Amino acid sequence: MLICLAALVQVFCSLAVLPQAQLAPASQPKKGKITSIKIKGLQSYPEVQVLTVTRLHAGDFVAKEDLQAAADHLLQLGLFSTANYSFKSRGEDLDVTFDVAEASSVAVSFDNIPWYTDAELIDAIQKSVPLFVGRAPQQGALVDEISAALQNYLALRNPALSVAHDLINDPATDEPVQQFRVKGAGLTIGRIELGHALAAQSRSVQAHLATLVGKPFSRFAISLFLSEHVRPIYLEQGHLRARFRKPEVRFSGNPAKPPETVQVIVPIEPGPVFHWGGARWSGNRALTAESLDGLLALRTNELASGNSINAALERVEDEYGRRGYIDAKLPSNIHFDDSKAIVRYDITVSEGPQYHMGEMVITGLSLAAERRLRAGWPIPPGTVFDRTKYEALLMDLQKQHSEFFGELPVHYDEVGHWLRPDPARATVDVLLDFK
Repeated sequence: MLICLAALVQVFCSLAVLPQAQLAPASQPKKGKITSIKIKGLQSYPEVQVLTVTRLHAGDFVAKEDLQAAADHLLQLGLFSTANYSFKSRGEDLDVTFDVAEASSVAVSFDNIPWYTDAELIDAIQKSVPLFVGRAPQQGALVDEISAALQNYLALRNPALSVAHDLINDPATDEPVQQFRVKGAGLTIGRIELGHALAAQSRSVQAHLATLVGKPFSRFAISLFLSEHVRPIYLEQGHLRARFRKPEVRFSGNPAKPPETVQVIVPIEPGPVFHWGGARWSGNRALTAESLDGLLALRTNELASGNSINAALERVEDEYGRRGYIDAKLPSNIHFDDSKAIVRYDITVSEGPQYHMGEMVITGLSLAAERRLRAGWPIPPGTVFDRTKYEALLMDLQKQHSEFFGELPVHYDEVGHWLRPDPARATVDVLLDFK
């Protein structure tokens, strides 16, 4: 039965404004026929694959509910932060457009699947999940599809393996990654070889290797070990661009049996030893460039110890905090001159407002203990809020509360603490909860 243009417009207008109970009966749904369908807003994904996910095709007769269901399905994938639809009608014919905004994606990490290279695993996933482009959404149905594709691929080797996934922070970059790992791998680390003398000959590093050797193989655990125990050694010696390659795995044991242990080799590229080339400041008002350089206390051409540089920047942040600039940030652009082995920091200071002490809200203490705490509070109301004094007092409360409260019968296990800044008034309230 053909539907005239006026009737079709009336149908879709009714769908847009009437509640569900007033729609046409399910036995006689008012529908239009799709003549074209397209996706707007795509940047990373092929349109033909996204169209497949909508489960709609040219020639389909659809109602508003069908278009909304397709938009909802796109959102459920996790690839898009928004997905809306619109249409143009010509008689019973509909030109349908889905307008999407891509959600942020993250890198993928394969934690303990050493039988295959990353490239092989990615290729296997792409064959089963066409919308997988080497990165994954942070959540959503597509992550589960990737996990299922991995499990099917690994089942060819061992049907007992099962795949799980978690969104974690990569220890090397502190960036979120979607980690896939297998349960039941049964692989332990037999030996770790660090591919550079500075790490291999460090007594501290060798002492900490016991936290890995004999334990289940995990690239995450190895990366965490490198970040906590190996990288600081290179930073201390001025190797600011040291690179730790992905661990290489060697299987050992009887080739006729599944391996139980692996040998791990970590290639390390130390890079040049850098020296300090100075800092350039911008955005600073409360402190002069000379004062900031004095706080850094780094001399031109001295060894650029990464640990010393980080400690110097913390001293600057502490000084801003002492002066009430608790929102101060020091984003840096780091410039490396490889030819001269010099590093320079261009630091744009974002100071924010200077805060003064507002109210103090205390819960969990007796009235007598609260009076003692208020009497000993080192920042009077209305004065510049000194974050260093606030943090020092917190340490006293957490470690020496019996001395702080004297003979008062005060008992607590922890102190919850929050700052409640009010930028408009340039005041900050302190909230303390004793539990």
